[in-house]
This record gives sequence, structure tokens and C-alpha cells, in this order.
Amino acid sequence: MRNYQETLDYMFAKLPMFSRTGGAAYNKTLDNTIALCDYFQQPQHSFKSVHIAGTNGKGSVSHMIASVLQEAGYKTGLYTSPHLRDFRERIRVNGEMIPETFVTSFIHNAESIIGEINPSFFELTAVMAFVYFREVKVDIAIIETGMGGLLDSTNVVRPEVAVITNIGWDHTQFLGDTLEKIAGEKAGIIKSGIPAVIGETHPDTAGVFREKANLVQAPVIFADQVRKAQILNHNDRMLKILTGILSDGETSEYQLDLPGWYQARNLLTVLEALNQLRKRGFGISDRHIRDGLSSVRKNTGLSGRWELVKESPRVILDVAHNADGITQLRNQLEHTKYKQLHIVFGMVNDKDADAVLTLMPKNARYYFTRAQIPRALDENKLRTLGSSYQLTGDAYPTVMQALNAAVSAARADDLVLVCGSVFIVGEVEAEI
Repeated sequence: MRNYQETLDYMFAKLPMFSRTGGAAYNKTLDNTIALCDYFQQPQHSFKSVHIAGTNGKGSVSHMIASVLQEAGYKTGLYTSPHLRDFRERIRVNGEMIPETFVTSFIHNAESIIGEINPSFFELTAVMAFVYFREVKVDIAIIETGMGGLLDSTNVVRPEVAVITNIGWDHTQFLGDTLEKIAGEKAGIIKSGIPAVIGETHPDTAGVFREKANLVQAPVIFADQVRKAQILNHNDRMLKILTGILSDGETSEYQLDLPGWYQARNLLTVLEALNQLRKRGFGISDRHIRDGLSSVRKNTGLSGRWELVKESPRVILDVAHNADGITQLRNQLEHTKYKQLHIVFGMVNDKDADAVLTLMPKNARYYFTRAQIPRALDENKLRTLGSSYQLTGDAYPTVMQALNAAVSAARADDLVLVCGSVFIVGEVEAEI
């Protein structure tokens, strides 16, 4: 049997992998996932779950809910993607990554069906998570979709609550070229009789969700129509938020260890999802919620969301990579003090670069770079594209070369921001 590193090499080399190769790894049916679940005797039905989709925020929402459930004493599985540095980040139980030995034994046991159906990396990884959660007997698992919803490999679970954070422009070549079409794909996780929490009300998409919910007779709740949020205080390590219930004016105050301002809107989604879990019998107290939200990083290992990794100069990592994410990042920058802004920036080649570049701050010095994956947009091409949007800077062949150049050029009171792609953030070394 292969050792762990040999197993990873086999998975990355043999299995179609969207994060590396793009569209070639996108399967427009659930056939492979269903076949894998059949092969492993339906692991997806062995635990309760929360299923989470959305264009942005689904990773943060997944980790926040998981952290609260851990504080409430539930053995909590968490399946997310992609990983930043270690494959095992994708599959956790109470914050602990899946053991290397389980990864190797699972792939060994799956080899015959891998040869038969040639599943994608994501299809196989999702079922690996289901099997692991069954083996360790989790009480509940938080399952994040990879892309879309209807045809996503995770869409074989029947959750306690379905959550859709928001709808924006991303993966349009697969999900559709209008917000309504994208919403239709995400709405595919809404199931009969299961409450659906929608994070944000948008005039182009609200009707899509209501129509799907009516069709399958599922209650639908728009989180931003139930609660409002106001940011009270923040720094690079925490965010203090006041929330209010619109129907009766009751207020609550929360301190998050996720300092991004965009977490305020994610919080409303989280609170409503937890409210629905309470209604379904989960013992979640107000104290559990407060403790869970203040310890998301510690409890779950979440990183890359306005994450401070160095001071003097400050270096911040953020995985924002599409128009909506960059808009939220700009809002954060408007409330952040710094002398000069340095941005280490790279993208993958199937994103809408023009939509992102037009939103990037023009008052920054740029360090254009690329992640070491085939989908990465060439750093020189990106620099040329950037110049047409008045974004000026130099190109660097690796992320760490770009980051080291930015840190060297920055003064103590400057800000260095690393963004544009999950893979760019993932290649920032722990010691910088």
C-alpha cells in the first residue's frame, strides 16, 4: 500500500482536479458520486448535516457554525474546499484534520472503483469525508459545496438545514451567465421539508429561491430580513458586532476572532442557521454561540480571511478572488489605517479578470505573481492587464518572491495585502 505522500501524488496526478485543471474536472452529473456512495454503503446517510452553498462566505459560515456546535458539545465534522496548504484541511472533526492513515487506506480500498468510473478529485474527496464521518461517528457534519449546488458532489446528503450565503458572479462558464441561472444551480441544495436559510436578499435571485422552496415544500428564511448587524469595533484580530432581531428589537453583541468587515453579513446567516438547528432539537445556548464565534480560528483552523501573519510591516492574507469578494475587501481597506498599500496579487485564468481588476485599488503598489498550478494566470500577462486599469507594479514568478519584495519595500506603517486567489494565499509560507 502507498504511504501518505505517494497517495497524495497518486490523487493529484491521476484524478481530474478542478483546482489544477479547471473545466476538465467538472462533472455535470452525480453519477460518479452516487456510484462511490453505493460502493461504500451509503455513508452520506449515517450522520446529520448542514449543507452550505453560495458564491462567497460559505467557508466562513461553515467554520463559524462548526465552531459553535463544537462549543455546544457536539462531535462536529467539517468538510470544506479547497485547502490552503495541507490536503487534510478539507476534512476535520472538532478541528482535527483527518489522519494520514485514513487517507491512504481509503484510497487503497477505493482503487477498484476508481479504475472503473474514473471519478474526479472532488468526487472522491467528498465521499472520503462521508466515510470518515461515519467511521468516527460524528453527531453532525457541516458540508460545504465545491461549486454550484444541484450537481455538486456533496448534493447527496439530506441535511437538517440548507444554507445559501449569497449569489454573485463566479464560475459563470459552468453555472450560468445570469444571477438567476447561478441562483438556480445553488438552489439545487434545497430539499423537501428542510428549512432553507438564504443569507442575502437580492431582487434578481429571491424569486428563484422562493420558487424552488415552494416546489419542494421547504420553508425559506432570508437571514437579512430577520436580523440586522452593526459593527461596533474592530482591529486586525477581532470584530465586535451588535445584532438586532427586526421583529422585536432584541439585541445581542458578539465578538468574532474573524476581523473582516464582511463577516458581519455572514454572521446574520450563521445566527439564522443556528436558530433553525435549535428548532430541530439541537441544544445550542447563547453562551455556546458567543464562545464559538470568538474562537473560530482555534476551534476549526480557519485561515486566510483578513488574517494578520506579520507586523511591522503588517501582512494580511485574504482569499478574496471574485468581484463580490474584492468589493468587500475594498470596504475593509477603507476602514483600515496604513501609510502605503502594497498588494501581492495573482489570479487563476478562468476567473473574470476584468471584473476583478476594475475594482482593485489604484493607490497601491502591485506585485503581480502566480501560484504554481496549471490554472494560474501568467504573472506578466496579469501585469499587462493590470496596467490597463492603472494598476502599476512588477511581475514575479513565485508568490514568495513577490511577497518578499513587498515586505522589503514596505515601511513599518505600511500594509501588505496578499489576495486574488486561494492558491496565492496557500503558497505564503508560515515564516515570512
